[in-house]
Amino acid sequence: MVVMQLRYNYRVTPDAAQRTALAQAFGCARVVFNDGLRLRQQAREAGEKYVSDADLSKLVITRAKTTEERAWLSEVSAVVLQQALADLNTGYRNFFTSLSGKRKGRKVAPPRYRSRKDNRQTIRFTKNARFKVLGNGRLRLPKIGDVPVRWSRTLPSEPTSVTVIKDAAGRYFASFVVQTSEDETMPEVNSEIGIDLGLTHFAVMSDGTKVTAPKFLRRAARRLKRLQQALSRKQKGSNRRKEAVVKVARAHARAADTRRDWQHKLSTAIIRDNQAVYVEDLCVVGLGRTRLAKSVHDAGWASFTGMLQYRAARYGRTFARVDRFFPSTRMCSDCGRINDKMTLDVREWDCPCGSHHDRDVNAARTIKAAGQADFNDRGAQVRPGLVPAPRSEAVTHPDAACSTRSVAGISVLQGGEDVKAVRPT
Repeated sequence: MVVMQLRYNYRVTPDAAQRTALAQAFGCARVVFNDGLRLRQQAREAGEKYVSDADLSKLVITRAKTTEERAWLSEVSAVVLQQALADLNTGYRNFFTSLSGKRKGRKVAPPRYRSRKDNRQTIRFTKNARFKVLGNGRLRLPKIGDVPVRWSRTLPSEPTSVTVIKDAAGRYFASFVVQTSEDETMPEVNSEIGIDLGLTHFAVMSDGTKVTAPKFLRRAARRLKRLQQALSRKQKGSNRRKEAVVKVARAHARAADTRRDWQHKLSTAIIRDNQAVYVEDLCVVGLGRTRLAKSVHDAGWASFTGMLQYRAARYGRTFARVDRFFPSTRMCSDCGRINDKMTLDVREWDCPCGSHHDRDVNAARTIKAAGQADFNDRGAQVRPGLVPAPRSEAVTHPDAACSTRSVAGISVLQGGEDVKAVRPT
């Protein structure tokens, strides 16, 4: 049996008084985070020892509440403040393990101060806060009130925590974490597929299927240009400028939501129809620094492959990444010969063996062949490795690279679900 944690997101619509209370909670959590970060930085500059988690909690929460400067911290839930410090402690642990080389992937920067001008704010309530899902369709949050929730679906079990999120577009969301042990393994199918990701065609399958890139951001470019021009004409600090900022954020959110929904549907269809899926391990960060950066980010390759990966783990499919240096484009899928390098304008080519290839279809076929090499002689699935959680985790700060986490399994925010696969019991 595999115990999994699912994250369900719902839109919430707080009234004016509740929005004020949420803004106060966001501010208090931000102040506690910054106070803790400042104490540790001052201790380091003075040559003193590292302030422990317990001592930090006493200094920036317990004792701070008794002072005149921080007495207003008592007006919000104590759990919100403790969870803000928990995020800071996690950031420091990730930074230290990255320095020591124990943490895989890119180097993690130390925690940074949170800004009140940040358009995205989050707070988290655990069971200790005694939040409650009411029968009248509302969510009771301590010292905030009963917030209306748009329940698009029912929760499968009692939630263990809830994160309240305010995004750049001014929308509020409640993100619940629930545990389930339900077996969702899909019936086995015989087909396997390799996928070559690109810009002209978002995905080219090894069976010859080509999925045209929707280019959601490019399609919204005209509206975004008009809104950004209107924003540039507003006086800085004025209320009209604040309204224009929100309008631009909503346009971007609309494009992002459309892209996410499309990727969810495509990844679900691919996982449902194939027993094994193989993709190339692209360096999206490096490609994002080239002249194709806008198109690369508009495609959203990283989020799409993340969806494929966690869905494969959840539904009992196989997912594998092929090394990015594998010559998938130049290798003939028929004879295995590696030909000379080709420029990007060459979309079709002939192999000396007599085979005629479409560049992308051939790459997808060689990716599939390379991925199948990860299977043993009997065709048993190889256990997947550890997968880092994304920076878009709802409980982390959006621009703090130190807040990313590593878990033994899968942890990918799905827009509606966040799946974390735990070791089988």
